[in-house]
Amino acid sequence: MALIITDECINCDACISECPNNAIYEPDQEWSYSDETNLSGTVTTPKGKEIDADSENEPLSDEFYFIIPEKCTECKGFHDEPQCASVCPVDCCVPDEDHPESEEELLEKKAWLHGE
Repeated sequence: MALIITDECINCDACISECPNNAIYEPDQEWSYSDETNLSGTVTTPKGKEIDADSENEPLSDEFYFIIPEKCTECKGFHDEPQCASVCPVDCCVPDEDHPESEEELLEKKAWLHGE
């Protein structure tokens, strides 16, 4: 499943550079699927939804760093454990119970994001 950043986040910036999918954003930052991925133009997500990968989306939080669930792969295919959680000094990068996914689904998402 994807990870989330809880409201215990102290905005320390430790996690953002660790994410291989560029799924973590600063508070109040717009985001797109194409940010640091191979996605561009109109694409179909692994779950079958058609999206514009280049369009800017509203921030998920204006107070804390946030993770885009559709871009989070728990670092599967890159690392043995989620890097954001391993560097977080307050342990606020936790599994997102609202987005359960199997390892196979996470690896499929990684391939989708990076064109592999």
